Amino acid sequence: MTISIVLADDQPMLRLGFCLVLNAQDDMQVVGEAADGAAAVRMTTALQPTVVLMDVRMPGMDGIEATRRIVASASAARVLILTTFDLDEYAYEGLRAGASGFLLKNVPPPDLMSAIRAVASGDAVVAPSVTRRLIDTFLPHLPSTGPAGRREPPELATLTAREREILTEVATGLSNAEIAAKLTLAEPTVKTHVGHVLSKLQLRDRVQAVVYAYEHGLIVPGTHLP
Repeated sequence: MTISIVLADDQPMLRLGFCLVLNAQDDMQVVGEAADGAAAVRMTTALQPTVVLMDVRMPGMDGIEATRRIVASASAARVLILTTFDLDEYAYEGLRAGASGFLLKNVPPPDLMSAIRAVASGDAVVAPSVTRRLIDTFLPHLPSTGPAGRREPPELATLTAREREILTEVATGLSNAEIAAKLTLAEPTVKTHVGHVLSKLQLRDRVQAVVYAYEHGLIVPGTHLP
């Protein structure tokens, strides 16, 4: 199956570079290019791509608002935020808006392909170490963080003890294979548990599960892999 892609960025040369790399893949095709967020929303509605590569800072509607509108439209397209190291706070806002992950603009081509394929398949495991750094940096400044005095949302009660444990491990950035090794489980079993967690909590993917776990105090900012 060909992964169709809409590329949203206000820099024509950057779009050209990405297009050359993506269209050279046997399983990928750039079906639309947008220079601003509003155009990206329109193209996503019209073309229904598999993945939208979304820049953050664009004239008019920015990438965060465009992501929010695409997700709210119930489109099947998954959004990957394009960011730079000095714009991490915007990438986090993109995750909160419903993006399935984020990429650095200087990402090596093999990592770019892997990330797009992962998101297209529903895994959305994109740069977990950067995800942890990002959330550790910005979640403590959000009023919704901090477990003291907070009531757990009712949907958490629908998780089994094992599913809750799996959610916590996902939130630290572990892959299915790493969770399986840590908890002495088969990897397909972990994948099944992750699927149940996402379904019960009505989350789009693993990245949204990370945000959910941090925001509801299931894991404390600053928690990292050993």
